[in-house]
Amino acid sequence: MESRRGPVKSEVPSNVVSPVRRCSRTACGRPAVATLTYVYADSTAVLGPLATYAEPHCYDLCAEHSERLTAPRGWEVVRLTDASAPARPSGDDLEALANAVREAARPQERAAEAGGARAADPVEVGRRGHLRVLRSPES
Repeated sequence: MESRRGPVKSEVPSNVVSPVRRCSRTACGRPAVATLTYVYADSTAVLGPLATYAEPHCYDLCAEHSERLTAPRGWEVVRLTDASAPARPSGDDLEALANAVREAARPQERAAEAGGARAADPVEVGRRGHLRVLRSPES
């Protein structure tokens, strides 16, 4: 765009805008780590990992504000965990790992015998979206 004085320059120099997304809370300049979205139809506040792109109806929150988040009376807060974040192993995880190591250390003959027991696993008989209907091996 041209004016009488020459090309019009932006009021804010582009090098002033930070590429790091900041917390949406007033007077908080910490980096955002989570995104808050309201689902008004369900009276639910959903707090999840930081969204890929800043959306106009979502709020980016820093770690402190995301931990202290409360919802209006009668609303539910759903906290989604970040699947890419390193999770601390639980007792179940460690037990599953130990069982996998034991299974791998079994002699091949026993593993073949155990393979026959797999026939007793539940059988999928139906599906609706991401849900599956399984038939019990006893029925």
